[in-house]
Amino acid sequence: MEITKEQYARIAIFMPKVRGTFRIDNITALNGMLYLAENGCKWRSLPEKYGRWHSVYMKVSRWAHSGVLERIFQTLSADWGIDKVALDSTSIKVHPHGTGALKKTANSPRESQEAVLLQRYISLLQATERRAR
Repeated sequence: MEITKEQYARIAIFMPKVRGTFRIDNITALNGMLYLAENGCKWRSLPEKYGRWHSVYMKVSRWAHSGVLERIFQTLSADWGIDKVALDSTSIKVHPHGTGALKKTANSPRESQEAVLLQRYISLLQATERRAR
């Protein structure tokens, strides 16, 4: 999935002007970002045809912080009539701790209080039954 020069011309007005001596232009950095989104790989795994991964990362990071990407996505979604996006859960993996799952510990307060009380209650019942006989 790459943007052609004709497609880039539609969103070029939102892109900042390239200043200084950059080795990659905006369309190459944008295509690198799309490659990462499509393949779900790490920045360091970005192919060399998009330039150095750190240069692409810094450029896309600046666009995200300055609102460039937000303006592009809002414009394109308005043009295409998209108001909501759905993500497939099989493509996004979250570690259980990231979802708020409890960590397993040796002295879990909930487990120890309930388990100890239940054991004491059963022991007490067994002791009273033995005395009654």
